[in-house]
Amino acid sequence: MTASTMPQAVEIVEVSPRDGLQNEATILPTSVKAELVRRSLDAGVRRIEVTAFARPDRVPQMADAEDLMAAVRDDPRLSAIGLVLNRRGLDRAIAAGCDEVTVVVVSSEGLAVRNQGVGTYDQVAAWHAIAPVARAAGLRTSVILAAAFGCPFDGEVPTSRVRDVAAAVLDEAPDELAVADTIGVGVPTQVTELVSALGDLAPDVPLRAHFHNTRNTGYANALAAVQAGVSVLDASAGGIGGCPFAPGATGNVATEDLLYLLHRSGFTTGVDPTQVAETGAWISDQLGLPQAPAQLGRAGWFPSRGQ
Repeated sequence: MTASTMPQAVEIVEVSPRDGLQNEATILPTSVKAELVRRSLDAGVRRIEVTAFARPDRVPQMADAEDLMAAVRDDPRLSAIGLVLNRRGLDRAIAAGCDEVTVVVVSSEGLAVRNQGVGTYDQVAAWHAIAPVARAAGLRTSVILAAAFGCPFDGEVPTSRVRDVAAAVLDEAPDELAVADTIGVGVPTQVTELVSALGDLAPDVPLRAHFHNTRNTGYANALAAVQAGVSVLDASAGGIGGCPFAPGATGNVATEDLLYLLHRSGFTTGVDPTQVAETGAWISDQLGLPQAPAQLGRAGWFPSRGQ
């Protein structure tokens, strides 16, 4: 893809209320989570992954999904995303007032079974059952292909495997197709190859990407993704969250650090990096972290505002 065809605007999906907090040991009050959503909206983000509709005994951090949605859903700025795994989760998301749902399909068989208890193509079948119900309810839909770059149990995940899973998903085409580097093992050459393959497979379906910075490649991967044609990137304020399959890993790319990279590289996002950095520091403090994993809040913008 040439520079002239690269997207000049990149949309940010803020995932800290779900993917960030879900992987933190501290369980925050609903009021703090609602404040995190509001602060993200104030910074200019519009699509926010607010919560997951999962079993409270399995994911206690998301046990207040309905209460949180009730606290934020009436804000006209918000397009509220709920993560769902099955029809029951979808029904809860609809009742709670979500605007969008994201369905997870794990690209590798090993992680699929361990994470959801069923194989990859059973998850595809679940998506096929969810899709028409979500559309009938007026919800926007995304499918995220997890472990698209590597699996903690199966090892390498070939691009051909992800492409085959994506082709099956596209039999009930979502509004958006996403790829996730769940354990943070990908590198830019993989990103370029996979994004190109999916773009050839479904040229009319917008692509989204979700990267973890587990091995310090997340930001390079994000830039490679937009250069290859991805128009939407996930990120987490402060860089909070991690991956339960990569012990000790930092996990999510930080929204503020990603914004610095994008803005300095000539892309626009409509999001204020300084406000996000303040939010990143605040939410990290709420979690009892010694400091935010993100860098921008400590290093500051360049050039500084005084220059």
